[in-house]
Amino acid sequence: METPQNPADEAAAESTAETAPTGIAASDWAEASADPRYRAAVVDLLGALAYGELAAFERLAEDAKLAPGISDKAALARMASAEFQHFEQLTGRLRQIDEDPTEAMAPFAAPLDEFHRLTAPSDWLEGLVKAYVGDAIAADFYREVASRLDSDTRALVLRALDDSGHASFAVEKVRAAIEAEPRVGGRLALWARRLMGEALSQAQRVVADRDALSTMLVGGVADGFDLAEIGRMFSRITEAHTKRMAALGLSA
Repeated sequence: METPQNPADEAAAESTAETAPTGIAASDWAEASADPRYRAAVVDLLGALAYGELAAFERLAEDAKLAPGISDKAALARMASAEFQHFEQLTGRLRQIDEDPTEAMAPFAAPLDEFHRLTAPSDWLEGLVKAYVGDAIAADFYREVASRLDSDTRALVLRALDDSGHASFAVEKVRAAIEAEPRVGGRLALWARRLMGEALSQAQRVVADRDALSTMLVGGVADGFDLAEIGRMFSRITEAHTKRMAALGLSA
């Protein structure tokens, strides 16, 4: 089965083709980090991403217990390993720029843990939908932010957001389950809509609590974002979610 095209990647490619990087997005880390507000925003961003990768590793390891067969357990174990490698890359970068990874991650532990508590899957299929839909919403948000980062940080963030095999694996398994028992589709569609709402609420809470991140998003640090663009950004994230739902054979 072919790996589904990531809707957010398509949108990012179209946006890149239309405009060349300017301002901070055209700078490297050495130049951009001279602004202490920008540096603080990047430390927050890397901290949030790193804790997210650590939480994803833990969750995938737990979800493997729900897997119906050995091959499925092994597939999730490989995905968990990839998430931990991303975590290592991000924390390594924080240490490289003389920041403590634990301190950078600390502000995001409680909200991310609360999100995962509220969206704990009840079975194998809900876990797959969460990995495919829920994690992808967060990744879409970070890709949007990445387009306004300096070139060095942008490259690191995009590497950390690489699909670790969730997409094709989840689509194959969920579509097969719906074909075998069509009633499953309605339950999973409701679950995916709940994930969408919780993920967006959680992202908004995190940004609202962190001045550096919120300033970055509205253009006070990383030029190119304004309040109108924030609305367009969330519209693009919602559109990408709708496409992923269709790939799963579910309605948004």
